[in-house]
Amino acid sequence: MKVTQYKTGKASLYAQGKRRYDRKQSGYGGQTKPVFHKKAKTTKKIVLRMQCQECKQTCMKGLKRCKHFEIGGDKKKGV
Repeated sequence: MKVTQYKTGKASLYAQGKRRYDRKQSGYGGQTKPVFHKKAKTTKKIVLRMQCQECKQTCMKGLKRCKHFEIGGDKKKGV
């Protein structure tokens, strides 16, 4: 089983909202819609993407919020 951290892909240029926004913005000297600034959350939920090596079936598992997340970090050594 291969485990990776899920990341969202690049937003499409051809989605309906983006097309509408670009059309509204074109030819106007300035911003036409409000720009969202208010940011409430400081962390994102961690999502693990697990893929079976034999059949390539994937499943996603959501974890709790955390500031720092690392897959396969260094093992702690008992001295």
